[in-house]
Amino acid sequence: MKLKIINPNTTQSMTDKIGECARAVAGRDTRIVAVSPRMGPASIESHYDEALSVPGILEEVRLGEQEHVDGYVIACFGDPGLYAARELARGPVIGIAEAAMHAASMIGTGFSVVTTLARTCNIAWHLAERYGMERFCRNVRASDLPVLDLEKPGSDARRIITDECRRALAEDRSDCIVLGCAGMTDLCEEIGETLGVPVIDGVACAVKMAEALVSLRLATSKRGDFARPLPKAYSGLLSDYALK
Repeated sequence: MKLKIINPNTTQSMTDKIGECARAVAGRDTRIVAVSPRMGPASIESHYDEALSVPGILEEVRLGEQEHVDGYVIACFGDPGLYAARELARGPVIGIAEAAMHAASMIGTGFSVVTTLARTCNIAWHLAERYGMERFCRNVRASDLPVLDLEKPGSDARRIITDECRRALAEDRSDCIVLGCAGMTDLCEEIGETLGVPVIDGVACAVKMAEALVSLRLATSKRGDFARPLPKAYSGLLSDYALK
């Protein structure tokens, strides 16, 4: 089985970290390929960033189809381009917010999302609504850390995020935590041990869900909304994205 993990931003250190965490949970017969697109934002912290990350994501899915990739993970908590990627891919495509929220709903009665900047909180709330997770999501909380601070050596990010998770348990009456950024993937185990509750990393969950679907021979349905896009001309910078 070959899974492609797409970090939609172009920060290679974060892609390397995401790839390591994915390989740590993948089965012995699963090959993990972790990539960043050749174009896009250095981090994703707004609707604008998300929108401009999508062409790069779709390019990586297109290349993956040529490379006989079995399934994909979009490793950004906004799940950018998820539905468009499903239109292109034969196999399953899993977003890490989608995977983390569904996993949390199976192991507790309520979860809090702890993310980076406050301006991204509504994005997470909108995803909870889209995925039918509003009744499980007790709160979305910001640590007010820029995403790239998670990559800085000596950063105080680990303590700040742990403290926000602790407040979530006390104030939201949640019984588990969802980490709302792929860049937090390496913090999951330590925070869980510190706080004594399940702390859920969407990258790990998405990898295992993609593996399960591929093993079950369940591919993306090509009937209805996820059918392959219709061929048509694209102009300007998007001319290379036209499908034949």
